[in-house]
Amino acid sequence: NPTRTIATPARHIRQAIMSTDLLSAFKKNVFSNPFHAKCENARAPVETVGPLAVNPTRTIAAAAASEGYSCEFGSGKYYALCAFGGLLSCGLTHTAVVPLDLVKCRIQVDAAKYGNIVQGFRVTLAEEGVRALGKGWAPTLIGYSMQGIGKFGFYELFKILYSEMIGEENTFLWRTSLYLAASASAEFFADIALCPMEAIKVRIQTQPGWSTTLREGFPRILKEEGVSGFYKGLVPLWCRQIPYTMMKFACFERTVEALYKFVVPKPRAECSKSEQLIVTFTAGYIAGVFCAIVSHPADTIVSKLNQAKGSNFMDIARDLGFAGMWKGLVPRIVMIGTLTALQ
Repeated sequence: NPTRTIATPARHIRQAIMSTDLLSAFKKNVFSNPFHAKCENARAPVETVGPLAVNPTRTIAAAAASEGYSCEFGSGKYYALCAFGGLLSCGLTHTAVVPLDLVKCRIQVDAAKYGNIVQGFRVTLAEEGVRALGKGWAPTLIGYSMQGIGKFGFYELFKILYSEMIGEENTFLWRTSLYLAASASAEFFADIALCPMEAIKVRIQTQPGWSTTLREGFPRILKEEGVSGFYKGLVPLWCRQIPYTMMKFACFERTVEALYKFVVPKPRAECSKSEQLIVTFTAGYIAGVFCAIVSHPADTIVSKLNQAKGSNFMDIARDLGFAGMWKGLVPRIVMIGTLTALQ
């Protein structure tokens, strides 16, 4: 009956108010979800609450090239530049630390002989000379250049794709979760490009008497094991690289925020380009340390898996044991911290 009035009991009204107050207190507590940003006054009229509000009439438009940028956000040229930046940053930095990577891999597969980072360098130099420290540079350069194209190019692609799926306001509110999802998706495809070169690199560095160059190693694996030989380390590579990339982006962003809030004595807008670069480099190195720790067990399995012919992921993990998976962590922390900061 449209003319009938239904009275709501007073106790129901009190319960509803109490529930609303508890929900509001929960949402505003300092331990709320770190992946969810909030605008506390988002539902209030824009003209009454100031800058915290989300303006329902606001639209975010990417700057066009004519406004001072080299290309339009989300354009084909934009993706191409992101991919090229990834090629340079990943390919060059990984190639620059090949000597450290070689010693790290050898510690992982033969800890009794190579011991620690100092002993690893000493034994390698004594047995094979200085030139041995460059082993695996070619597959490293090619493999990580291809990975960089996928990592940075696809990251921007998936970030925009997921943003369009969830809408503008949710993109802002859940931006850290968006970065994590986009980075994981990008790394999934980037590792498919990396895996063949990673298999060749590890064998060159860790198997005495095996081929010492890319042009010898590639046809050898293809002849002895077929195409599957290049990809038998793909699953542990995903286990290593996807958490690594997610940690890199998330930890880097959080560390930058913390440095500007607690360490840098002035706002970011007042810092010079060189000062901002120092903050960026520091945050990158700190993020790299956490990346190395999170992904190290899988990295050890990848090294052993490509050394031991006919082995699989579970067999290697069982043989290594928990402690064995952490061999070579110190040189990898140094290596990944440097890589992430430079990238």
